[in-house]
Amino acid sequence: MHLETSQYKHKVLTKMAAGLEPIPVTSQKHDPAWKHCQLFKNGDRVQLKCIYCSKMFKGGGIHRIKEHLAGQKGNASTCHRTPSDVRLLMQQSLDGVVVKKRKKQKIADEITTINPPPSEIDTFATQGDVNTGLHMIHVSNALEPNSSLLVNREEETGKKIADRRKRGRIRRAFATTDTIAVNNSIALSSKRVNNQVHMAIGRFLYDVGLPLDAVNSVYFQPMVDAIASQESEVAAPSYHDLRSWVLKNSVDEVKSDIDRYMGTWGRTGCSVLVDQWNTEKGRALINFLVYCPEGTMFLKCVDVSDIINSSDALYELLKEVVEEVGVRHVLQVITNGEEQYMAAGKKLTDVFPTLYWSMCAAHCIDLMLEDFGKLEWINAILEQARSITRFVYNHSGVLNMMRRYTFGIDMVAPGVTRFDTNFATLKRMVDLKHNLQSMVTSQEWMDCPYSKKPGGLAMLDFISNQSFWNSCTLVSRLTDPLLRVLRMVGSEKKPAMGYVYAGMYRAKETIKKQLVKKEDYMVYWNIIDHWWEQQWQLPLHAAGFYLNPRFFYSMEGDIHNEIVSGMFDCIERLVPDIKVQDKIIKELNSYKNAAGDFGRKMAIRARDTLLPAEWWSTYGGGCPNLARLAIRILSQTCSSIRCNQNQIPFEQIHNTRNCLEHQRLNDLVFVQYNLRLRQMAQKSKENDPTDPLSFDSISILEDWVTEKEVCLEDYGHSDWVAIDPPSGNTMLLGPSNDEAEELGEGFDDYEIFDRVKDGEEENVEDNVVSQ
Repeated sequence: MHLETSQYKHKVLTKMAAGLEPIPVTSQKHDPAWKHCQLFKNGDRVQLKCIYCSKMFKGGGIHRIKEHLAGQKGNASTCHRTPSDVRLLMQQSLDGVVVKKRKKQKIADEITTINPPPSEIDTFATQGDVNTGLHMIHVSNALEPNSSLLVNREEETGKKIADRRKRGRIRRAFATTDTIAVNNSIALSSKRVNNQVHMAIGRFLYDVGLPLDAVNSVYFQPMVDAIASQESEVAAPSYHDLRSWVLKNSVDEVKSDIDRYMGTWGRTGCSVLVDQWNTEKGRALINFLVYCPEGTMFLKCVDVSDIINSSDALYELLKEVVEEVGVRHVLQVITNGEEQYMAAGKKLTDVFPTLYWSMCAAHCIDLMLEDFGKLEWINAILEQARSITRFVYNHSGVLNMMRRYTFGIDMVAPGVTRFDTNFATLKRMVDLKHNLQSMVTSQEWMDCPYSKKPGGLAMLDFISNQSFWNSCTLVSRLTDPLLRVLRMVGSEKKPAMGYVYAGMYRAKETIKKQLVKKEDYMVYWNIIDHWWEQQWQLPLHAAGFYLNPRFFYSMEGDIHNEIVSGMFDCIERLVPDIKVQDKIIKELNSYKNAAGDFGRKMAIRARDTLLPAEWWSTYGGGCPNLARLAIRILSQTCSSIRCNQNQIPFEQIHNTRNCLEHQRLNDLVFVQYNLRLRQMAQKSKENDPTDPLSFDSISILEDWVTEKEVCLEDYGHSDWVAIDPPSGNTMLLGPSNDEAEELGEGFDDYEIFDRVKDGEEENVEDNVVSQ
C-alpha cells in the first residue's frame, strides 16, 4: 500500500513538473531562504520547491518556505531533511522578522497615543455628524518632528470614547479624510524613526569627538543602508574586530584598487607627488603619493624632521621612492619650490635622465596671488571687503537677512588656500553686488538695530560706494584668470598638463586687456614671470600645449621656438632610444600637417570634445610612437594633491615603538588616506553647501569671518540656533565657464605676447583707467 502511494505521488509530481518552467533566482532576492529552494513558473503562477524534500508550494511566498525549513508549525508542513545548520539559520531569520514587526507596531502604537497641544491643530471645518464627532482638518505639508495629526472631537462621555480610541482615531466615514490622515500618519512615523536614528548618530559623533562633517563621507549613507537592510538585529563590530579582520579586509580592498591603477602605468606613466607638512607638535612629515589618470594612491608617510634641511638626504629619499614605483613609469617628481628640494631634484634628474623634477604648479600660482595681495591698493580693497563680511558673519540677524537677499548664497567663498580664498570671495561679492545693495536700501535694513551700529554704518558706506565696487571689479578681473588656472590644476576631472601653459598665457593676456598701458600691466606680469619661470618642468608644459590638438590647431603661423624646444626636450629625455626618437620626429610632421587620420572630419570635431590623451588614443594609430609619448605627457598632473588629513594618526605611527602596533597603524593610515583620495574623485562638491562658520572653513576664512576684537555686548543679540543654513546653490550666479573652452581661443596673437615679454612692443593707447 505504501509503495502504491509513493508511486502515485511520483506520477503526480512528474506530471506537475512537465508543465513547470524553471526561473533563476535573481541577486535582488536577499532573503536567506532563497538559497534553499527553486523557483518555477506554471502559466501565470509562480511556485516554489524545497531542494531537500522536493515539496512544491503553490502560494505563501518565501515566508512559507522559511517556516517549512525551520520546522515551525503554522502555514507549512515541516521538512525533515533540512540540515541542522540551515534549520537554525531559518529559525533565527524568522525570529528577526518577529522582532522587526514588534518594533513597527510599537512605533505605530506610540503615534496613535500622542496628544499634542491644541495650538498644533489647524481646524478649518467643524461640520460633521454629531453622533460620530467627525471634524474636517487642514493638513500642513511640512510636519514638524513633534507635531501630530489629530481629529478634534466634541466632548463625549463614558466608555464610548475609550472604545473608539482603541479602535483608532482616524477611521471615519469619508474616504478623503481617511486617506489624508493615514498618509500623514505614515509620514509622521517615518519622521519619528528618522529623528531617533539622527539623535543616535549625533550622540555617537559627540561622544567620540569625531568631526561632524564625517556624515559627508560617501561611505556614510551606504553604511546606514547596509544596517537598515538587515531583517534581524545587527551586532556592531567590536574594538578587536576593527583592529583585526575588518582592517585586514579593508587593506586588501584598497590594494585591489591600487593594483588596478598600477596596471595602467605602463601606458600612461605616472607622477610622484611629494607633500611636506608640519604637525601641531612641529614634526616635519612627507606624504608620498602617485598620480595617474585612473586615480591617485597614497604610498607612505615618512618623518623627515632630522633631514629636512639636507638636500642630499632628501635626494636619497626621493631616489628610494622612484625606484619603488619603477623608474620606467615615472615622468616627473613634484615637490614644493624650496632650495633643498630644487637641489635634490637636480641631482635626481642627473641620476635618472628619463624623468623631470617639477615645482607644484598650484603652490606656484598661490605665491603669485600672495604677491598680488601685497600690492598696497589691492590690500586696501581686500581689507574694506573683509570689514563687511566680518560684520555680517558675527551677527545672526544680519547673516539671515543677507542670505534671504542672496537666495541662500554666501558672500565668502572658501578656497584651497588663504590667498585663493581672498580673491574668490572678492569675486563672489562682486557677483552679489546688486543683492547686497538691495538689502542695505530696504526698509528691513533700516529697521534693523544693527544698521545703526558703527559696523553697520561702515557696511552701508562701502556697499553704496560705486568707487569701491569699481575697484573690486578690477581686482576680480585681474585675478580671476589665475583662479581659473588654479582650479584647473587641482581638477579631478582631467589631467592638467595639456592646459596649464595655455592657461598662463591667457591669464597674462587678460591682465593686459584690463590695464592697456605697459607700465601698468607689467607690474602683474613681472610677478607671474618671477614665480612661473622658476619651474623646471616648463618643457613638459610646452610639450603638453604642443600635443593638445585643441590649442595646436588654433594657432596661426609658426609655433614659437620656446614651445618647439620644450617638445624636443621631452622627446630626448623621455624616450632614451635614439631610433624611436627619429620615428617620433618624422611622425610630428603628420601631426603638424594634419595628415591621415589627424585631418579626418571626425578627428577635427573630436578636438573640442575629447580630452587630449583620449584624442591621441583614438586618432593616433597612424603615428604610434608619437601617440604613446603624447598619451604619457598629457596624462600627468601639475600639482601635488592633499586631502583632508584630520583624524588620520600620522603622529601615532612615529611615536609608536612596538613593531606590531607600528605595522597596524601604517595599514590604518594607508586605508584612511586612500579612501579619502577615492572620495575626492567620487564626490561632486558643486552642490555640496559649505558652512563658512564651521571649524574647517574658518581655518581658511579666518580673515573674513573673525572679528579682530570680540564685542561682548553683541553676545546677547546673536543666536547660532537662529541662523538660516546656506543653500550652496551657486548656480544662481550664472553658469560657470569651462576653463578649457575659453583657453582654446585667441592664439593667433601668441607672437605678440612673446614680444611683449621681451619688452619689444610699443605702448598702446590707454582706454582703461589704471589704479
